[in-house]
Amino acid sequence: MTTAPDFRTDPPLLDFPFSWDGTRVPAEIEDLRAATPVRRVRTIAGDEAWLVSSYELCQQVLKDDRFSLKDTSAPGVPRQYALTIPPEVVNNMGNITGAGLRRAVMKALNPKAPGLTDWLRAEAHRLVDLMEADGPTADLRGAFCEPYSAGMHCRMLGIPQTEAPAFLRSLDIAFMNAPCPVTGAKINWDRDIARMSALLDDPATHGLMGELAALRDDPEYAHLSDEMLATVGVTMFGAGTISTSGFLAMALVYLLTHPIARDLLRDRPDLTGPGVEELLRVNLSIGDALPRLALEDVRLGDVEVRTGELVLVLVEGANLDPEKFPDPHRFDVHRDNTADHLSFGGGAHYCPATALGRVHARIALEVLLDRLPDLALAVPPGQLVWRTGFMKRIPERLPVTW
Repeated sequence: MTTAPDFRTDPPLLDFPFSWDGTRVPAEIEDLRAATPVRRVRTIAGDEAWLVSSYELCQQVLKDDRFSLKDTSAPGVPRQYALTIPPEVVNNMGNITGAGLRRAVMKALNPKAPGLTDWLRAEAHRLVDLMEADGPTADLRGAFCEPYSAGMHCRMLGIPQTEAPAFLRSLDIAFMNAPCPVTGAKINWDRDIARMSALLDDPATHGLMGELAALRDDPEYAHLSDEMLATVGVTMFGAGTISTSGFLAMALVYLLTHPIARDLLRDRPDLTGPGVEELLRVNLSIGDALPRLALEDVRLGDVEVRTGELVLVLVEGANLDPEKFPDPHRFDVHRDNTADHLSFGGGAHYCPATALGRVHARIALEVLLDRLPDLALAVPPGQLVWRTGFMKRIPERLPVTW
């Protein structure tokens, strides 16, 4: 005889993600972390998953190699959302390492690369000059965050700055969270791969893409096709730009809605470094969680996660866990453990661009707060429009005045 489910002990599935509003922590998080830090949810794709919201358990998932990123793209497994890139590209750094390209990529991601910090500072000043000439008001995301991040990635890849708009235009679709395949994603992917492949033959190409192009003459790398090399460039531009510009935009949202924190970093530029670390901890840009697939049965807190089940690491839940970060909603640049946040992931898939991301944000904030000391939102916070169905929480526009 089949036993009917006991709904007193089997709570209904929660729809995930929660709120897209980046000015406030979703109301569900604290209750979940306290009562059911491993909770069953329904994803955008309509599949079931375990949402993990405490720091301890999130860290366990990220460090345990029985939870796989690569296998989240396997056919037939539960999904967060439809893939917008080829399945084999999901584990990008693993693929880069397997192809023998990790050294070249890590060299390109080094924030101590000759001239990089000077370039970032000059570019930040250039963009502020343009804003001042046109404003106020200005859309800080469109006029500063995106071009600043895209420009850095063009420089890192060694492709002309004029290429930035062509690759940027794909990102609104490439990073969508949709329940079913997105027609435009493959169209844009194929176009961008063809464009990056052509840049391999451009004599002006240098930087990382120049190094990758030179490998085609090395018999040891005969297994690499132009498409594989172009994939490195396209994915690094896309993932890098959307992550750094998204974090920077959300860091600015936080400062502009918390003027005490803004004034502290403006008046004490020597605290910008630890300030960036706290902004990484409290920022809400990672609204969709980090996916992993269980490769075997694993005990996670009070829950037995079964082989083949999807697990979602809720970064904002971990980063605001009072068990790890006392008084977690307080912006405190003097915390001893701020850098323990999970905003760059963890374990084998810890983001390789952490140092670069920190430098990128620090210089941007130093320049903006120095040049525009009265920087403020030009609209009430409640009037900000938030993008939905996207891998990052970002405002569609960030109107500011100064």
